[in-house]
Amino acid sequence: MQSKSIILSALGQDRGGKIVLALLISAVILVPMANLLLPVGHPLHIETFTISLMGKYLSYAMLALAVDLVWGYLGILSLGHGAFFALGGYAMGMYLMRQIGDRGVYGNPVLPDFMVFLNWQELPWFWQGFDQFWLACLMVVLVPGALAYVFGYLAFRSRVSGVYLSIMTQALTYALLLAFFRNEMGFGGNNGLTDFKDILGYSLQQDTTKVALFVCTGLALAVSYVVCRIIVSSRLGRAALAIRDTESRTRFMGYDVDGIKLWIFVLSAVIAGIAGALYVPQVGIINPGEFAPLNSIEVVVWVALGGRATLFGAIIGALIINYAKSWFTVEFPEVWLFALGGLFVLSTMYFPKGVIGFISDITARVSQGKKGKSSQQSGGSSQSGKPQQECGVNEVVS
Repeated sequence: MQSKSIILSALGQDRGGKIVLALLISAVILVPMANLLLPVGHPLHIETFTISLMGKYLSYAMLALAVDLVWGYLGILSLGHGAFFALGGYAMGMYLMRQIGDRGVYGNPVLPDFMVFLNWQELPWFWQGFDQFWLACLMVVLVPGALAYVFGYLAFRSRVSGVYLSIMTQALTYALLLAFFRNEMGFGGNNGLTDFKDILGYSLQQDTTKVALFVCTGLALAVSYVVCRIIVSSRLGRAALAIRDTESRTRFMGYDVDGIKLWIFVLSAVIAGIAGALYVPQVGIINPGEFAPLNSIEVVVWVALGGRATLFGAIIGALIINYAKSWFTVEFPEVWLFALGGLFVLSTMYFPKGVIGFISDITARVSQGKKGKSSQQSGGSSQSGKPQQECGVNEVVS
């Protein structure tokens, strides 16, 4: 009951979040029904390919949510969250590779095909145990979380911030990109990990498995959103906002600024890792290209377009841009890069606060117009309502 009250309290004033969660839960229920229960020729039938594509979009939305948590509420512009996403994907990919067994091209029951091709004689120590699903899930959380902890501890204790921290996060993901390209690392080199067969004994080619992965991704996104909303609505979230606005003053007031930043940064990395783990079985491949710094920069654009420091805006931005990318690549394959770039420029010019900020401004103007008309009709006698003042740092922290 206490956990339920905490959730309801966190979502109490979050109207946009409740709408997004309602739509998400509806999609998790209705989309599988449209695929499994309706015949192929039915106008409401949803193809399995479309479901896998939607599952990929939801994975990206989780990644955008993780970035918004640290950028929107801590002011940390991370250009390296793609690294945490890719590490979670590799952990799941290693499990899926071990499930292939002797069904690979070379028929080796222990070594993946790329290791046989490279004349490896035994399985590396860091691949041991990845035939167990529970260990793979544990590594999905631990590896990105441990990397974020070490990086964040060194960076935050050294008081690195601003553009310098952004450059360091970008350098981190680029270093991992170069490392994972090497065949000696034991992760498939340039080709990465692919040719997956099944997960938990269920074939990845079956419609029911793909639908189940979509449902799991949708539920994981919903749970991640609720967790993030609880955090930003709590005392910890108010302290994070104070750190974002005036870090030196918050530190002077006695708050453990480094610890708060580190805790939220690690949680954000874990969410990104889980998103990567859900992404891999739905797309069927993971390679070093996921570490590319450009991918992490693109995630920041998703958050900016949707609306920074809203959480649900990050989800909306990720879905809009990735759907637009898919649509442009089909309808305008030769100019889709220019069209997507134009979309970014126009959104920056006309939606500086993101889509959510634009809608909020329109709503505020409409409500103010209605209040102005009502006050004029009443002869301007009702002046009891005072304009709402912004909270200072003292009120945010307290």
